[in-house]
Amino acid sequence: MKKNLIDFLRLSFPFLLTIGLWRLSAPFWNPGGILAIIPIFFCSFANPVKWFGIFSIFVCLCLDYNFETVCFWIAIYCLFYAINGFQSIVDITRMDKNGLPAFMVFFGIAILIQVFSNLSFTSLGRGIWMFVFVCAMYMPITLLIQRMRHD
Repeated sequence: MKKNLIDFLRLSFPFLLTIGLWRLSAPFWNPGGILAIIPIFFCSFANPVKWFGIFSIFVCLCLDYNFETVCFWIAIYCLFYAINGFQSIVDITRMDKNGLPAFMVFFGIAILIQVFSNLSFTSLGRGIWMFVFVCAMYMPITLLIQRMRHD
């Protein structure tokens, strides 16, 4: 019984962490729950988890709700999912640092689109801060996911 519970918690940890990061939104440290994009990317591309793609679309919809955007995060996720599926040059699952360079490209493009859609010094500063902070939090969160999923 105890082993079954531990196995269930290990399998469900990425899903629960994603929801938790989305719900723990704070204006400065986690605006709109943006840290949830880390497990979405990691568990979809770098270390694929069964059924996480469908769940990721749902959480991207929740991010769109928090950011008051119309299908922006869903479109970015689906675009990157399609690019990753059609290309054969870069294998994110075998990248160093848990796919951090690919995440920086994915998240950087999304932040640039948001900054240039409403170009001002405030949006530029907020975009730079979000990019630096989320990329700095990528390794600790992905290492936590890996640690919880393995024995």
